[in-house]
Amino acid sequence: MLLRVDITFGVVLGALLIVAVAVAALAHLGRAREIAVAGVRAAVQLGVVSLVIGWVVGAVAPLLGFVVLMYAVAVRTAGRRVTGNSTWWWAAVPIGAGVAPVMTALLLTGVVPAKGIAVIPITGILIGGALTATVLGGRRALDELHARRGEVEAGLALGLLDRDARMEVARPAAADALLPGLDQTRTVGLVTLPGAFVGMLLGGASPVLAGAVQLFVLVALMAVQAVAVSVVLELVARGRLHREE
Repeated sequence: MLLRVDITFGVVLGALLIVAVAVAALAHLGRAREIAVAGVRAAVQLGVVSLVIGWVVGAVAPLLGFVVLMYAVAVRTAGRRVTGNSTWWWAAVPIGAGVAPVMTALLLTGVVPAKGIAVIPITGILIGGALTATVLGGRRALDELHARRGEVEAGLALGLLDRDARMEVARPAAADALLPGLDQTRTVGLVTLPGAFVGMLLGGASPVLAGAVQLFVLVALMAVQAVAVSVVLELVARGRLHREE
């Protein structure tokens, strides 16, 4: 057993959350309340999921409903992180465009069996990766356009289309959203042993099988995130996803 879940576990977990909140507050990072809320939400949400997961994976309707719920929460979270106006719902496009084709291909080829116990965690990992890429790509692109709006206007003066002028400024910044995934993949096994690998080992799988599953997850994530960043960049360049000036 990797962790002993008892009263001591709860005390240590609470202490770590308090430390995170305190450090953020003392350093004036402006995220102390968000850290506290995120920690409490995670505990509640994981507790609920742990209680219902057996029921969800055993029937098609609950399984599909759970996947849709994951997607909806990811869209809402990503969209609101990128912008506070009514265009936030466009975050549904990059997340869906990244996850749907990859997950469909995995199911059709049989790489991922059409069983809830496999579909839910793999879909969750891919949606989470797409969420992160969409948030980072969208925020970086919009921040860059705001900071360098003079360059966009200069491009327009030179005859570039609005989409092209915005793309020239936003593309390099949005591409940085791929760096966390790239670094994780490049350093896997050398710096970190990710969750899928450790989970497989704890479940009794051989190191070779655990490594194969982890490699599959990392490569699939890179594909999903590349699509998500490309699509969110296009949406920003075309003005579909924007902020109020």
